[in-house]
Amino acid sequence: MNWLPFGRETLVSALSKEELLERLAAVTRGTRADGLPELRPLFYGKVGDHGFLLSRVIEKGDNFLPLIQGKVEATPRGSILYVRYQLFSTTRFFLWFWTGILLGFSLFFFFLSQQFLQGGACLSLMVVNYALAVFFFHRQLVPSKKLFQEVINFPGTKAESSRKL
Repeated sequence: MNWLPFGRETLVSALSKEELLERLAAVTRGTRADGLPELRPLFYGKVGDHGFLLSRVIEKGDNFLPLIQGKVEATPRGSILYVRYQLFSTTRFFLWFWTGILLGFSLFFFFLSQQFLQGGACLSLMVVNYALAVFFFHRQLVPSKKLFQEVINFPGTKAESSRKL
């Protein structure tokens, strides 16, 4: 398991760059490709000429939902996607903020006030906070990756047809 709350991968698709971006636009709220049937959105975000910025549609809010950023490059036999999964910026800010605060308190208690019990408690809270954030991020990463790869790799999939209005 990766101990950082982000992931990267390079994917190869048999779809052309234009087809791939159209498929993503068709299942993303806020963008719609002309000529394709109206589908219930699978993602929130935006799809541009060279890439996309998406997050999976969920029914209940989750701070650790991954943000999917990608860049698409055309090849003679399809396209290559450079995908990055990361936490939203506000979640990243609070994760690093509380990690820094708790690390600062633990250093203060260990070195300046010589209160090792309080320093150990702050250090333990910092580790638990970070470990839980990474755990919850990776728990949401698995279904997001699966849905994203299903949309880009398999034309006419069950996921797409079951979401028709």
